[in-house]
Amino acid sequence: MRLLFEMDKKDYGECTHTYARHSARSIIIKDGKVAMVHSLKYDYYKFPGGGIENGEDPVRAMIRETREEAGLIVDPASVREYGYVHRIQRSDKDETECFLQDNYYYLCDIKGKTAQKLDGYEARESYTLEYVTPDIAISKNRAVKESPYNKMMFEREARVLEMLIEEGFIK
Repeated sequence: MRLLFEMDKKDYGECTHTYARHSARSIIIKDGKVAMVHSLKYDYYKFPGGGIENGEDPVRAMIRETREEAGLIVDPASVREYGYVHRIQRSDKDETECFLQDNYYYLCDIKGKTAQKLDGYEARESYTLEYVTPDIAISKNRAVKESPYNKMMFEREARVLEMLIEEGFIK
């Protein structure tokens, strides 16, 4: 899978150990809009998807997470690799820990819908599926003021959306 870009803060020189948490995300495009999960509490957008469990195949993780977060049933036959974003930085929670994450993105189609199955924090944030134009998601993500998350997550999603536009996937 191709590297889309790297997000490296180069702030981990003092780290003594590494924590890796990789994720897989779906890119679902319909009529010039992208399926995104909107956190109503913090007003940001993210591609449906989430953490890859130990031993789990990234595609299976993406299909599972898209179903849980967005209530969308991915057509496995439609899945195509898009690329991944490599992120590395000192942990926000432990200054001796280096946080490493590869975020795998897959273009895909859906074959149906089902009810969301949200985790506790996802429900508290009121995760809502929305088909949005990329410019709305990009501007919202770059304007996030308060959230418990590192702003690199919001910028990552904005940059992937910009790449999709530049490469002609979204018109």
